[in-house]
Amino acid sequence: MAAAASSTSLKPSPSPTTASWMRNRSLSTTFGVTALSFRHSEPRGRRFIVLSMDAKPTILVAEKLGEAGVKLLKDFANVDCSYNLSPEELCTKISLCDALIVRSGTKVSREVFESSGGRLKVVGRAGVGIDNVDLAAATEHGCLVVNAPTANTIAAAEHGIALLTAMARNIAQADASVKAGKWERNKYVGVSLVGKTLAVMGFGKVGTEVARRAKGLGMHVIAHDPYAPADRARAIGVELVSFDEAISSADFISLHMPLTPSTSKILNAENFAKMKKGVRIVNVARGGVIDEEALVKALDSGIVAQAALDVFTVEPPPKDSKLVQHVNVTATPHLGASTMEAQVYRTLHLFFCMFSTCYHVKINVQTHKQEGVAVEIAEAVVGALKGELAATAVNAPMVPSEVLTELKPFVSLAEKLGRLAVQLVAGGSGVKSVKVTYASARAPDDLDTRLLRAMITKGLIEPISSVFVNLVNADFTAKQRGIRITEERIVLDGSPESPLEFIQVQIANVESKFASAISDSGEIKVEGRVKDGIPHLTRVGSFEVDVSLEGSIILCRQVDQPGMIGKVGSILGEENVNVSFMSVGRIAPRKQAVMAIGVDEEPSKKSLKRIGEIPSIEDFVYLNL
Repeated sequence: MAAAASSTSLKPSPSPTTASWMRNRSLSTTFGVTALSFRHSEPRGRRFIVLSMDAKPTILVAEKLGEAGVKLLKDFANVDCSYNLSPEELCTKISLCDALIVRSGTKVSREVFESSGGRLKVVGRAGVGIDNVDLAAATEHGCLVVNAPTANTIAAAEHGIALLTAMARNIAQADASVKAGKWERNKYVGVSLVGKTLAVMGFGKVGTEVARRAKGLGMHVIAHDPYAPADRARAIGVELVSFDEAISSADFISLHMPLTPSTSKILNAENFAKMKKGVRIVNVARGGVIDEEALVKALDSGIVAQAALDVFTVEPPPKDSKLVQHVNVTATPHLGASTMEAQVYRTLHLFFCMFSTCYHVKINVQTHKQEGVAVEIAEAVVGALKGELAATAVNAPMVPSEVLTELKPFVSLAEKLGRLAVQLVAGGSGVKSVKVTYASARAPDDLDTRLLRAMITKGLIEPISSVFVNLVNADFTAKQRGIRITEERIVLDGSPESPLEFIQVQIANVESKFASAISDSGEIKVEGRVKDGIPHLTRVGSFEVDVSLEGSIILCRQVDQPGMIGKVGSILGEENVNVSFMSVGRIAPRKQAVMAIGVDEEPSKKSLKRIGEIPSIEDFVYLNL
């Protein structure tokens, strides 16, 4: 079998199949749509169909945006501002609308998309989180979902600083006392911020802006984010530290991490016990990252002196919430993004992007006080007219059925390899360089890897971020995070009946939680194949394994000897954790080996600890797929 490696460009280009599908796709005739086909003489790259429309689109604004924002929308489209709609009323109205703008209070369910009858083209979420939008249903119905993550950054950072200072000086409590006719100067003595240590937990856009402002207040700022570049932190005088170091040395803790399975209730009783007595906590991120019951106990015991919270696990929280009613808690009703500037302008340019490619509508952007926003809108309009993709799209466009059918098992394999690889990375400088290798008997022109690369990117980024990655925004999202993804094709001799023989993912210049995942050349390496339609992990580092990528995986580095499988299996069996697959890869008999165990349920921390205490096991890691 001969193999030849060739590097490929990362510039996405539509395959003939995709172009044909987009050309022939049925479109709504409500406004008299004319589809213009691609000209093959045009340069290859991102292209969309340009449509000619005889009337303005209709946009339903289901939650208040502000008069200036509505006026801008009315310059472009027919706007229906209907607030506080019931689910039934929303489903009734949506069949007459081409776009829908919501915030966090409106649930855009599968029923909404089904009721639209295919007319709804865009859903815009005025903010970052899109928990209230059924992404799967949107994609199935050909509806693009966009959000506005950038416009909220400054607003959220400012609110975090506002809560920090208000908490430190007891502003809310003192205000209530004065309005009650009292004058209690001695009761509300605060603490100074100068010289205090602030731990920023999550060093993304908002966390970075909070750090900048806290430095200006004279605070010593440290941060924890296992995937943030150390050079970006150093540039503003912030030191990246471990999670335990951050929470144990901080006088103030400001939370800016996404809500993911790994961050859910990350501030719990165990971690509160590691903190300085009298620590103060600010949360303008997601309510679910704090165990609220544990926080109440920490406040009562004095471990946490004060908390300032803008977000809660359930919103609005119950009226009798012990946390909200606690005397040492300052609470606001999810106001992080609630500034006039953010609410009015944050989603408008997204709709101009989406609809300017579908409607020949002249947009007059008037001069507003917010000159920067006007520029942003103008740039977005120009980009849309050029046929560029929206960088903030959060769901993928439909893929041609014949391509999806063939690649479906490899799509799943690609995402899971990405998830495995990133979970093997130890905290430090962050993921910067990723190499993806595809081995196939097909010629490079016969294998479109854009979807596979997007799914690998999705697997790499989503476990440690609140960003939703798909075919539309994968390259942009990777670039935004400083991740360079290169691709290599290994052309194999043989039948091209199957699109791929294997996919390999390597992450360079990082440390690993599992030492055996490091290959001989120094990178974290995982490799997988599809067997009988099911993704399999077939290599970890230099060790060959064979385990189905269903459920989750435990990897153990051990000394190869009899009874090891039985010992681990017994521990899992005692907890009723079902083992789906088990495979051992070894260098030689009685030498070092790697055991890969597929499990259907997540083992308890106690069980994992017992596995790690088996004398012959040198290292192990649990990986959640």
